[in-house]
Parts: sequence; C-alpha cells; structure tokens
Amino acid sequence: MPLLLSPISPCVPPPRPRLRRLSPPPPMAAVAPLNLNTPITILLPVSVGLPPLPPPATDDFHWLDLFAFLNSPADSYQIPLDEKEMEMEEELEREIELEREREPERKAQHRRLRQRQVKAETEAWARAAEEYRELEREMLDRKLAPALPYVKSLFLGWFEPLRDAIARDQEVQRRKRVKHVYAKYLLLLPADKLAVIVMHKMMGVLMSSKDGGGSFRVLQASHCIGEAVEREFKVQTFFQKTRKKGTSKNEGEKDQALEKEQAKCRKHVKTLVRRRKLSEAQKIVQQEIELEEWGTEAQVKLGTRLIELLLDSAFVQSPADQTPESSPDIRPEFKHVLRQPIVENGRLKKKHWVIECDPLVHDGFESTARHVEIPYLPMLVPPKKWKGYDTGGYLFLPSYIMRTHGVKDQKDAIKSIPRKQLRKVFEALDILGSTKWRVNRRVHDAVETIWSRGGGIAGLVDKRNVPLSERPESEAPDEIQKWKWSLKKAKKTNRELHAKRCDTELKLSVARKMREEDGFYFPHNLDFRGRAYPMHPHLSHLGSDLCRGVLEYAEGQPLGKSGLCWLKIHLANKYGGGIEKLSHEDKLAFVENHLPDIFDSAANPVDGNCWWMNAEDHFQCLAACMDLVDALTSSSPHCAVSHLPIHQDGSCNGLQHYAALGRDYMGAAAVNLVPGEKPADIYSEIAARVLDVVREDSMKDPDTNPTAPLARVLVDQVDRKLVKQTVMTSVYGVTYIGARQQITKRLQEKGLITDDKLLYDVSCYATRVTLDALGQMFQSARGIMAWLGDCAKMIASDNQPVKWTSPVGLPVVQPYKKYKNYMIRTSLQCLALRREGDTIAIQRQKAAFPPNFVHSFDSSHMMMTAIACEDAGLHFAGVHDSFWVHACDVDKMNQILREQFVKLYSMPILENLLKEFQTSFPTVEFPPCPPQGDFDVREVLASTYFFN
Repeated sequence: MPLLLSPISPCVPPPRPRLRRLSPPPPMAAVAPLNLNTPITILLPVSVGLPPLPPPATDDFHWLDLFAFLNSPADSYQIPLDEKEMEMEEELEREIELEREREPERKAQHRRLRQRQVKAETEAWARAAEEYRELEREMLDRKLAPALPYVKSLFLGWFEPLRDAIARDQEVQRRKRVKHVYAKYLLLLPADKLAVIVMHKMMGVLMSSKDGGGSFRVLQASHCIGEAVEREFKVQTFFQKTRKKGTSKNEGEKDQALEKEQAKCRKHVKTLVRRRKLSEAQKIVQQEIELEEWGTEAQVKLGTRLIELLLDSAFVQSPADQTPESSPDIRPEFKHVLRQPIVENGRLKKKHWVIECDPLVHDGFESTARHVEIPYLPMLVPPKKWKGYDTGGYLFLPSYIMRTHGVKDQKDAIKSIPRKQLRKVFEALDILGSTKWRVNRRVHDAVETIWSRGGGIAGLVDKRNVPLSERPESEAPDEIQKWKWSLKKAKKTNRELHAKRCDTELKLSVARKMREEDGFYFPHNLDFRGRAYPMHPHLSHLGSDLCRGVLEYAEGQPLGKSGLCWLKIHLANKYGGGIEKLSHEDKLAFVENHLPDIFDSAANPVDGNCWWMNAEDHFQCLAACMDLVDALTSSSPHCAVSHLPIHQDGSCNGLQHYAALGRDYMGAAAVNLVPGEKPADIYSEIAARVLDVVREDSMKDPDTNPTAPLARVLVDQVDRKLVKQTVMTSVYGVTYIGARQQITKRLQEKGLITDDKLLYDVSCYATRVTLDALGQMFQSARGIMAWLGDCAKMIASDNQPVKWTSPVGLPVVQPYKKYKNYMIRTSLQCLALRREGDTIAIQRQKAAFPPNFVHSFDSSHMMMTAIACEDAGLHFAGVHDSFWVHACDVDKMNQILREQFVKLYSMPILENLLKEFQTSFPTVEFPPCPPQGDFDVREVLASTYFFN
C-alpha cells in the first residue's frame, strides 16, 4: 500500500533493516498531525462500504505502530462489530456449517434416487417377469393359488402358457433356415419378458380405449406391443445381447472372441453403473445399441405374432357357481372377430377385424388398473438436460425432443439446424423438467375416499352403469324403434363410463406409487409446433382437475403479504361460477364471506358441508381451501409456507395473440390487452350478441322465417357456457361441424331438448349465429387468418410443406401430406398400413396453418417467460397459456410475462414471416401483409387482467 507523505520532513527517521511486527492498532482513515516541527499528513485509501471510524487516541501512539499496521496483512485485523452484528455473523457461520454437514447426506440421497431411477427404467419388465415366476413357485410349494387382485390373477394364469408358447416359437424360428420376417425381432428378448410385455400392453390398450367396449383393432394393439418390445430391446440389448452361433471353426473362434469382448464391455458398464458413473456408461451403451428404427411394418408383424400366441394361450373360467356335475366352463380370453359395417357419429365404419375380450375380464379389470405396468413414470431425479434430438429427458428410456410421429420432414428439420439455434428451446424444456413436484396427500386421501364410495361426485365418474331399459310390452314399430335407440344410447354411455373409470384408475395408480416420494420430476418434450408436454401420459399438471388437485410443488415458499392475497384470488378463480370474472377486490371479498365454508371444507372435505364440491374445479378448489386454512391458523399467516402453484391464465389467449399481431384495439380491449377496472369477458360478450339475435328471430313469424321455432327453443338456453368452447377454439381453426358438436354437447348437458332431430336443428342454428357474432367482433383476426391461409395454399400448391421459424429458433414444418395405403401379410391377418406419400395435402396445409402459427407463438411466449422466471429465481411451471409459480412470486411473474409478451410483439412478426416465405419459396408471389391498427402493445404492461 503506498504511503503519501506531504510535505517531506527531515525528522523522518531512516528505514530500519528489520522492523518489529507489532499488534496493529485499530484501522484509521486519517492520522492526526503529530506534534513535530513540520506537520505530516498521512492519507490512506478507505474501503468502499465501510463505516467511518473514529481517529485513534494519539497520546501513546508511536510511529513504529503505524509502520507495523501498514505492513501487516489485510486479514490480520478485523473491524470491531457490535453485539447484534456478532450474533448475526455467528448465526450465519452456524448455517454454513450445518449446510456443509448436510451436503454429504444430500449427495448420498441423490445417488440412491438416481440408482432407483436407473432400475425403474431398465428393469421394470424383468422385475415383473420375476414376480410371476416367484408366484408360480409359491403355487407349486403350497399347492394353493395365492390371494391376488383380479388382473394379477389373470396375468398369473396366462404367464406360464404364453411364456412357453413364445419359447417354443423362438426355438422353431432358430431352427428354420428360411425364417419369418418377425423372427429376428422375436429372438431379441427372453420369452418371459416378452410374455409380460404382451399381457400388460394388451390390458393397457383395453383400459385406454375411449369407447370402453372391450375390443380394439388388431393394428392398434400389434403396433403398441411391437413398439414396447423395440423400446425394451434398445434399453436392454447391451446387457443381454444374444450371440449368433457360427458353423465353421473360424467363425466360432470369431464369435468366441466377440463374446469375450462383449462380456468385458458389459462388465465395464456394470462397474460404471455401480460406481454411479452413469454418463460414461450411457456413452458406451449408446455406441453399442443398435439405434436404427425398426419401422411400423416390423413392429406390427412382431406384435401380431405375439397377439396370436396370446389368443392360443389365454383362457378364462366362469365363476364357481357351476354344479359339481357340470364340466368347467373354460373359454378363450380373447377372440379374433370380424366387425360388420356400422354407422357411428354420422360416419360409416367399414368392416374390420378386432380383438374382443371376454365379458368376465372386461367387467372386472377397471378396478385393478394399478397392477398394469406404466411406462415413462415421473422421474425421481431431475431429467437429463436436452442437448439434441434424442439426447435428454430420461436416463435410459428412449427420449426425443419432438413428437414427430414418424414424419421425416420434422425430424430432418430439427436435426439439421445448429444446436446453438435451439439453445432457448433446450433451456426452457430443462426448466420445466427441473420443477420438483409431490403428491398432495390430503387431497389424495379425499379423492380415494370418494372413489371407494362409488364416485359420482366432485367430478369423479360414477362407478355404476346406466340401467338398460326393458323391452316394451307393445310391439308397435314406433315403440320398438324408440326402445332400441334408448338401449343403444345407454350401452354407448356405459362404454364411455367404463373408459373413464379405467382412466381414473390409471391416474390414481400413479398417485399411489408416487405418494411416499419426497418429490419427482416430469421430463418435457415438444409437439411439432413447439408446445411443451410432460412425457408421462397419465398423472401430470397438464391433466384434468383431479391431476392438478393431487399435485403440488415439493419445495414450499413463505406466502408473504402479496402471496396471501393471491392465494385467496386463486381459490376464487377455482371456485368459478362467474366469480373468476370479478375484479380482484371482489374475489377477495368473496373468499372473506365464505371463510366458514372454507374452514369446514379443509377440516371435513368428504363428510362436512362439502362447499368445495360446488366449485367448477373441485379438487383444485379443495387444495386451495386447505392451503389457505393452514396459513390463517398459523401464528403468522404471511410467514406460512405454501406448496400450492398459483395459476395465471391468459384471457382467450389465441385471440390475444391475434389482437397483438394485428394491433387491433377493439379486439385487444375484448381480451384484456388494454387496462380496465375489471376483467373483460369475451365469452359473455359473444353470448350477449348471440342472445340478441336469437331473441330477434324468436319474435318473427314462423311461416315466413324457418328459424323462428328454433330460436324459441333456444332463447332460454343461451349463456356463457354454451358458446365458450366454440369461441375458445375459433382461432384454432374449429370447423362448422366441430363447433356444432361442441354446442350439441352443451345442450345435451342442459337436458331440455330430448328429441334428437330437434336437438340437431337447434345446434346447427346456434352454431351459425355464434360464428357470425365472432366474425363481426374480430374482423382483424379474421383478416390475418385469411392471409395466413392464402400464403399456405400458395406454398402447398407448389407441393411444398408450410414451414417457418418460431421466435425462439424452433423450425416448424407442417406434416400434412397425402398418405398411401398398402397391405402387409401377418401371421394373423392382412393389415392395411399407411405410409407418408410425396404429395402435399393442400387443404389441410391451408386450414391448419393459422392455428399452428398461433400455437408456435403462445409456446414461444411460455418459453421466454420460463427462462426469465428462472433467471429471477422463480419456480416455474406452464401449461400452454397458463403460467404457475408460488404465491409469493405471482407479482414478479406477472411483470415478467407482460414484459416478454411486449418483447415478442415488438418485432415485425408478419413482415418477418413474409420475408422468410419469400426467401424459402422465391418463385411464389405472396400477397402483402394485412393492414394493422393503432393499438400500442406496451399497454399490456399496465393491464391487470391480461393474465389473471
């Protein structure tokens, strides 16, 4: 440190060869003038941020102390602290020491979870096969069938004969000189593992069938089974590779050497896995595994053969109510039957072959879905970071960043661009996947209690079927026809109820499996438009109210003052019934007025007054009630820790994007881009316009106006709910037929129109009026949609797919081409497959481009918001146009998502799109961009109800 002496005094002593090291005095900013002939002023630099210190006492100060202080190391002295600061520093040191002590345990826990995750991904089918082998041994030892759930008992009965049949077929194929096409795939996995995959996948296809009819097409099931076998092979082939036997001595020596090399490599990988060096193990496995795709044809041929073996092996016996003299009624579990042509939903279904299961099985397995193996469960550790098309997500299960469904153009587009361009996409998916979730046990307990009592309330499907009407005594043709129609409708309803029960069981089975975990993660990937989805298919925050109600953040945050308000607003939003359209102040007042109901709902969710069951989002409302009561009953509500994600949803988000694209002030005001005292409700506005038209038509003369009778039937049924879905999907390309079906469903729910013909006519009339009202209110959006459709038609007419780049750098290619059908012969039947052709489907390209373009922008907005929230330290989750954070962070996220929206639409989007089209398709003459209005997108920054 330089010493400045001014002026230089002759009294300064010469430097000593060796200075004594003295204890330094307290640090000084300046030294008082010494009592010498010439005063000496010593200037020292003062550290920034330190408080000014009092000058030291100079009565016993010696100049040697000064030199010793200046030559001492900086860390050899400390600034004196007061008592409070010393306590704070000691507390900080204790926390740091505690964190150091916890770190080894955290690392050990992470290693244990990672090991469990590896086993879950690589050993699921092997464990299931071992379980059935163990049950077989138990039966032989005890000479008694174990007490098992229904589906497990079925599987146990099928396992041994199916395994033996597969083993025999494998042996036959090995001996054949000319093998079947499926043979090389059949030999890749052991027979017991193939048997388990076939059983579980067949039951899974049955349970996920939307019509719940106990049957499914051969093509659907065979493709599902073949795909599962391929996936399992790609995971396990490195560890269980089969050595091909050679005939000659030299070939045998080569095979022996190869086997030794493979065994050595396998041992090396197992050692790496045991030492938790998974990244190195994955690299070696990736090099060894045969990564080429089998293709649909190979998957279907293998799956069909395995189904055929199951048909010959699986049998079911009638219940034990037969007389001892009668022979046991043993019949095939599955049948291969030909379905005759039928008309369904106005369309003719051609005759086709299906696999049909026995009614005994069909009626019994819906309550035991928990025993069906579910692939791609939530992860126990954070997913791998995305680094490429097939690099990221699960540790060993095949994971792809985009769901291309086999479309080559999409796959090539995302593989061909530089990784740097996809940096934001990778980062956003990593952020979504790193959010830690857990099961909300109290809500889950309430769900299980209601479900065990038969469901039918709080949005859960009823476990009872609709009763079938008996045949009328009268044989009048009209009565018989009416009875047949009602019988058909009841059976269809029961099939749908059955499918919903299976779906609920699958969701609850995942919740039961994950309930005791401290936390888990959902790896995400994209559809071709860039929208992010969890890779797990059943229980995720993307799902229904049931799914969202039983999930919460694993890591909590103190509410804070603003967080407590947002928690109350969230509860009001989830209660619904028009409350969600009130101002924030009115929502808070609503919650305050219903505090007794909220406390009762939290304390007695099933056996109390059940106020929460009147909500629109039942289980999400219950979760909010419980969280709010926890806060209000704590000693300090603002300091209560909340795990509940608070939602901020866009107001008809598709129309928000169109209003911003066209700078349309009228449209912007209708969807809350413009600040207002209370939220604008576009659905109520459209409903009011529709009601005005219907009332006007109902007053007309039926003789001159055929719509008058229909208007009179409809006039008392027009409300916000009737038009909401149609308004919401109008910007996403809903067709007239789709809109009519939506409105028909709403009218059926009201139950005021019982005649099917009248219901159809009224629905058609309501659809026309609703779409006309939409066109009048959003003319700018209609103009942009028309321009986008015209551009797409010009590109597609040149036999090119429409493609563009989203604001986050994702290449988007529309996959719509004309498909070619071709027949393949399998061991069970001939199947018709489709392959992608070379001709572009012009009409589909045109109709799909406007909604797909908007979807690519709402996904970009979500990704930009996710990255900005991560930078701000927020725990972010998102579902398309619904953004979630902790209650204490809602204000910060609201600011971020508005800033990102303004940033997104400050770019000349339509002009950039036109330039991209002109560059990619130079021979096409595109029309100019549609004119824009005078809306300033920066007004969004001050709009309270833009997302709310």
